[in-house]
Amino acid sequence: MITRIPKEGQLDEPREACGLFGAFGVPEAAKVIHAGLFSLQHRGQEGAGIVVSNGEKVRSVKGMGLLAEVFASRSLAELQGRLGIGHVRYSTTGSSRPQNVQPIVFECVDGLWALAHNGNLTNSQTMRRSYQEAGAIFQTSTDSEILMHLLADPAYRGRPRRVERALAELEGAFSFLLMTRDSVMAARDRYGFRPLSVGRLGEGYVFASETCALEQVGAAYVRDVLPGELVVADAKGFRSRTFCEPVSGPLGQCIFEHVYFARPDSMIFGQSVHETRLALGRRLAREHPVEADLVMPVPDSGSSAALGYSLESGLPMDYGFIRNHYIGRTFIMPEMDQRADQVDLKLAVVPGVVRDKRVVVVDDSIVRGNTSRRRIAALRKAGAREIHLRIACPPIRHPCYFGIDFPSSQDLVAAQHALEEIRQFIGADSLAYLSREGLLSAFEQPGDYCTGCFSGKYPAPIPEQHSKTALEKTPGGAG
Repeated sequence: MITRIPKEGQLDEPREACGLFGAFGVPEAAKVIHAGLFSLQHRGQEGAGIVVSNGEKVRSVKGMGLLAEVFASRSLAELQGRLGIGHVRYSTTGSSRPQNVQPIVFECVDGLWALAHNGNLTNSQTMRRSYQEAGAIFQTSTDSEILMHLLADPAYRGRPRRVERALAELEGAFSFLLMTRDSVMAARDRYGFRPLSVGRLGEGYVFASETCALEQVGAAYVRDVLPGELVVADAKGFRSRTFCEPVSGPLGQCIFEHVYFARPDSMIFGQSVHETRLALGRRLAREHPVEADLVMPVPDSGSSAALGYSLESGLPMDYGFIRNHYIGRTFIMPEMDQRADQVDLKLAVVPGVVRDKRVVVVDDSIVRGNTSRRRIAALRKAGAREIHLRIACPPIRHPCYFGIDFPSSQDLVAAQHALEEIRQFIGADSLAYLSREGLLSAFEQPGDYCTGCFSGKYPAPIPEQHSKTALEKTPGGAG
């Protein structure tokens, strides 16, 4: 029996890092980046920014809030140029504050640079402390800034080898976009934890965390940036270098990109998100059938899995929850009280769909249990006769160190409680999770995915300690 109810603000949804979009050789690059970031807004709502170069001057606009809020009073006409990078942020290292909004712009001996990051660096505390002890000053409390100091270090000067050597020093999960006055670069860590794709737009190139953003701007998908690869777009063309060898064994691609984070119209790690979730739902129906009247998803990331469950089980699918699309993803709101206030506004029950019905509710995951509890209660209030909750991934029992914001097992309900205790806590008539084997069966290369949050076995070394605000506690930090 769960006797300690988790804090109301601690919701079920996983929370991830950020969205990246860059462009090179594209007329009105700022407008293209702006449009691309809109397609990635689901990945981060704390802050947004765009940095553009016209070959001589580098200009930047960024701020807290949604992309539309940041640019509500600022014209994209301020950002003239044919190359640039953009970022939408959710903080997994470094708290929600203006100075942590990216892209980070900094000046080296050879001019201005900018960088944008998705992921978590597992050696950031050690490297930051080393630079601080040598007298370096940090302007943010993010792990991303470590790369800035490496690029400014005299030991790494001499482009482009300097960038390769700097990237090779980093450990953990990262997809980076880098920009100079006349070039854009993209890189992924050797395990390939976070996605990053390349597209062709006219005579230029674009880079995006998800392929849905390429589609949004009319770009043709070319390929993914490879693990351990640095690609450079400049006046000499498009070139590829290996800054470190990919891992010799399985990769560490984040499986939650498919389970939850990515939009269903994206291709992630070479595989359709919608088709993957559809397969997860079908397998879930085979593993955990139940007599019921209808299947209903928790929108939006549960929709494809619910369709798969419906198709496999033969039960009709209907929409018992309606999402208010003017309310952002609750997981992206960093303050606990904000998330508690928003959760009841996010989804509304359609009473006519669920009244006197036995319903199968399909969701992507349970992290802490609070949101599921409230949604089940709302369905009961609307008159649902039976509620059977089906989860399209295994129980999350272990922390993530590579870009998902659940760093402690104490915050994970499945790490602390048995299945029946969780069922009683959330108030469902039955509760079942997809097996780990069932999850992996949906992937063409299952061995190349990180499943550490389910198994506790990680593809890369993990830090001894990690917290979202760890770098704010170091001497001289930005906290």
